[in-house]
Amino acid sequence: MTMKRARAIAAFSLLLFSSAAVAEMRVWTNTSGQLIEAELIGVNAANRSLNVRLKNGAEFEIAIDTLSPPDKAYAKEHWQALQNAPASAAPGRVSEASLKTLPESFRSRFTPAARLEAIRRGGGTPEIEAAVAASLNLFKTSQNPEGSWGRANKGAMTGFVLQCFLGHGETPDSPEYGDAIVKGLLYLIELGRKNPHGIFSERWVGNGGGAGTYEHAIATTAVCEAYLLARLNSRSLPGLRESFETAIKTIISQQTSKGSWTYGGETIVYNPGSGSDLSLANWHFQALNVARATGLKIDGLESCIKKALSYIDSVQTKDGGFGGASRESHYNQWSLSGGATAGHLMLAGKSSPAAKKGVKFISGFLQAEPPEWEKNCNLYCWHGYSNALFLNGGAEWTTFATQVMPQILAAQQPDGSFKRGRPNWPAGDAADATYRQALCTLILETFYR
Repeated sequence: MTMKRARAIAAFSLLLFSSAAVAEMRVWTNTSGQLIEAELIGVNAANRSLNVRLKNGAEFEIAIDTLSPPDKAYAKEHWQALQNAPASAAPGRVSEASLKTLPESFRSRFTPAARLEAIRRGGGTPEIEAAVAASLNLFKTSQNPEGSWGRANKGAMTGFVLQCFLGHGETPDSPEYGDAIVKGLLYLIELGRKNPHGIFSERWVGNGGGAGTYEHAIATTAVCEAYLLARLNSRSLPGLRESFETAIKTIISQQTSKGSWTYGGETIVYNPGSGSDLSLANWHFQALNVARATGLKIDGLESCIKKALSYIDSVQTKDGGFGGASRESHYNQWSLSGGATAGHLMLAGKSSPAAKKGVKFISGFLQAEPPEWEKNCNLYCWHGYSNALFLNGGAEWTTFATQVMPQILAAQQPDGSFKRGRPNWPAGDAADATYRQALCTLILETFYR
């Protein structure tokens, strides 16, 4: 990287960023991996360079040809916006022009007014927004020193919590939560770098349990979403795109011939044979959906999505649900139809006969066995139902929202956590406090995420 003052080049940790950083302050990376924090202030088209300014006020030029591909893209996309932006733009504020670069489904989460309007349209109450804020405040203070969350399965727990922050429109630029988000993302990026497959779990090797596959899918969804929203940020995270691309490519390569995912491999935790696991696949559908929303051309992504949709169709029962047709089966249509129906609606991009049957099955089941916090509080299942019914809309969603949202609000404690309910299916329980808080928060955010 060509610079007038060589002393400006230094190893830089994003953990030292101030949440009050200038809106255009960014960490620039060259093709050799060198980093420098500087503000973009202009472009010199004559010699193909950027004019940038350090925090100490020193100004110099960076040759565009020496920049990493993501930084070249950033310079191209943001220079015009920088020219038109007010000089006093507040940190963390997202412009209307920036919002228009996002898929429409992501735009309603970035201002209090937009979130409240989405909640109102979806049949919720303003108390939902206050409850989410209380939960995010607790997440901010409960983060582990290395940037993760939770006591076990930290890849998954960190992924869940980041989804909660990102779902509320919080990004690395957020004055309130930006530092926590950056630390969490850096934790996942470093976790993925510890193995050649970019798996977001310490338990990525083969011949072990399958938790690493669940962790990877959940964390990949968060990293994908962070990359998608990075176009709004001035605060850059080196390695974010690479981490996202490696993670999603592993998911694509490990899909089984049936279109599902499973574990038990000899080399890594995934086993890309002919098996299937709908519970595991339901988390992967979310990662594929966000990966497609980034707009990047990812080899094999569309064919992977097509196979996933075929797999969902293959496990639909004559009742319209998805999964085992026996109530005595461990993973059955009463517990898995929410995630599968949501997956079908997300990946197909529209309703379909299969999805409509799934919604009808879920709604009929919930009418016969209404969700009750002290009777059948299977938050894992409620999370899937919430996604499926919201994507479907209509009376099915409003009925579910009016049943479940008040119960979640009533379960929240003064510190922002949620008391444990009484499940009637052990695997649907959320005994871990971080897991329970994340699922409750994600359900409350459904209106705008």
